[in-house]
Amino acid sequence: MKRSKRYRELVSKIDRDVEYGVEEGVQILKSLSTAKFDETVEVAMRLGVDPRHADQMVRGTVALPHGTGKTVRVLVFAKGEKVDQAIEAGADFAGLDEYIEKIKAGWLDFDVAVASPDVMGMVGRLGKILGTRGLMPNPKSGTVTPDVASAVKEIKAGKIDFRVDKTGIIHSGIGKMSFGQDQIVDNLRTFVNAIIKLKPASAKGTYLRSISISSTMSPGIFLDRSSSAYTS
Repeated sequence: MKRSKRYRELVSKIDRDVEYGVEEGVQILKSLSTAKFDETVEVAMRLGVDPRHADQMVRGTVALPHGTGKTVRVLVFAKGEKVDQAIEAGADFAGLDEYIEKIKAGWLDFDVAVASPDVMGMVGRLGKILGTRGLMPNPKSGTVTPDVASAVKEIKAGKIDFRVDKTGIIHSGIGKMSFGQDQIVDNLRTFVNAIIKLKPASAKGTYLRSISISSTMSPGIFLDRSSSAYTS
C-alpha cells in the first residue's frame, strides 16, 4: 500500500521495535494529531486465543470512565411502560411494531439496539438484518434486559461491547483525540484490564501478544504488554 507523505512523517516519529509505557505511548499519540477533525482513539489487542473454540471466545462489555466521545443512537424494542422508561432514560427511539417494520424496510439509523426479554420473540425475526451488522440485542452484552432504562443510561455514558475476531484480535474505539491525556490513559487501562480479566482458563502461552493504540489517521504505537501496566 502506498502511504501518504504525512503518514510516512508520522511513522518516522515512532520506534516500531519499542513497546512504550502507557503514559508515554498516549503522549506520543497526542503529538501525532494533525488531522482537521476529531479523530477516534483506537486500541487493537492481539490475544493468544483460538476463537474457533467456544471456551476461548473473549467477549464482554466495559464502561469507559470518560465515555467514547461519540454520540450513540439507541433503539429500544419494548412495549407498554418500558417504552416511556426508555425515552426518559435517553433512548433515541423506543417501541416495537413500528420499528420492526421500519427495519424490514431498510431503516438502520441507530448504533445500538436494546430489547426487553418479552419482545425478543418478535425481534428475533430481524436476525438476518441485525445479526450481520452486529446490531442484534444480546443478553451477553447486556442489551437484552428487563431494565431497559439502566441499559440505555449505561450505553449513553460510555458502555461498549467487544468481541475477539476470528484472527484473535480485539479492536475498539476508546475515545477521541480531543480528550485529555489522562482521560485517554484511564479509558485505555479500563479497557485492557477488562480483557485481562476475561482470559480463558484454556488459553495457553502468552495471552497479551500485542497492544497498540492509534488514531483514525495515525500509525499504530505498540504498548507495554505486561498486565501490571494496566491493573495498577
